[in-house]
Amino acid sequence: MGQDRFIFYLFVFYLSIFVIFNSDLWQEITASIRKHPLRTGLTMFGVFWGIFMLVLLLGVGNALQNGAEYEFRDDAVNSIWVFRGQTSKPYKGMQPGRDIRFDNSDYSDFKTKIDGVEFVAGRFNIPGPVTVSYKNRDYTFDVRSVHPAHLILENTIVDNGRYINENDISAYRKTACIGKIVAETIFGKVNPIGKHININGVEFLIVGVYSDTGSEREMRIIYLPITTAQRVFSTKDEVNMLMVTTGTANSDEAVKIEQRLRSHLSAKHNFAPDDAQALRIRNRVKQFERIMELFSIIRFFTWFVGIGSIIAGVIGVGNIMLIIVKDRTKEIGIRKAIGANPGSIIQMILLEAVLITATAGYLGLLAGWAVIYTLSDMEANFFRHPSVSFPVILIAIFVLVLMGTLAGLIPAMRAAKIQPIVAMRG
Repeated sequence: MGQDRFIFYLFVFYLSIFVIFNSDLWQEITASIRKHPLRTGLTMFGVFWGIFMLVLLLGVGNALQNGAEYEFRDDAVNSIWVFRGQTSKPYKGMQPGRDIRFDNSDYSDFKTKIDGVEFVAGRFNIPGPVTVSYKNRDYTFDVRSVHPAHLILENTIVDNGRYINENDISAYRKTACIGKIVAETIFGKVNPIGKHININGVEFLIVGVYSDTGSEREMRIIYLPITTAQRVFSTKDEVNMLMVTTGTANSDEAVKIEQRLRSHLSAKHNFAPDDAQALRIRNRVKQFERIMELFSIIRFFTWFVGIGSIIAGVIGVGNIMLIIVKDRTKEIGIRKAIGANPGSIIQMILLEAVLITATAGYLGLLAGWAVIYTLSDMEANFFRHPSVSFPVILIAIFVLVLMGTLAGLIPAMRAAKIQPIVAMRG
């Protein structure tokens, strides 16, 4: 059920409430409201504004959260990225300024010696300029040499063929998986699987075409088996960076894995464990959890401000109901003198309070939803698809009805206690 249909059903629900009760009673209530149109209108505006701001702030908060989550779409959220650097502290008699180098043994250590690691991948950058060509035409594309688990680390989606696999790694195969934009640029609408491209004078067989959940830049990349690139384009088994997934979305556990990675590498490569320049680690689990914690605070603040605004409006409803009771003291006394019971007096005052609150609240809800609906297709970097969930709308309705009842309860009880003789004397 769409939100527009839900809002319509909500309108029918409110309308049915008005139809259920005695029409004469509603006429009396509306006549009472019309006696003070300005005061009633201002009071209703307070409730309207409170629910409008609540819905709007919640929708904007969801849009900001969607935007933040969208920014994390490119790489696995449960990933840790390890970048080599240069030592900045002396350690065990060695001077600062040493370059830290990773190799294939570090990749193997991550797979076998670090507890909590799920998938591991490394990258090797081909030294010098890279030339990609096909049929005597040269192209400018990035080339990355990786392990098969890089597919998971980068949230890569294979559209045709396959990705780099373990057989490519172990057999040093000259295979390539190319991005969607690479395939369209070089081959147009022709299926590139089984064709060869030339990279720095070496022919590579295209085995797959992929797309990416990130930016278009990620689809302008050619992936090669890391062992093949090391053997063909270099004399070393060098690895430029290492990446792992943690197998957990818990920030505390991810921090422990990060510490184990740092401790292992500092011992193996002889640099101070607290040397931040020697090793840079980007813990996306920790980053993502911090962002989500921030939005939890924003949601709390939104509800706090929204409910506070509604309460302020409802207090206004309570005040105007007290004034109405005072203005109608003689009328209420006459009603009681001719046999009206306290329950009917309470019902009349409560329904009037609920009518004011529910009408203003519904209009505020409708206005807030209209703004959110208008902005629902917006796709900015940090602001995407604002929306308000049905449970939130139901909570808002419940709060409105409850607050309207509470707003009329004290005036209704005071009206029920009016003595007919005293009222008619006044």
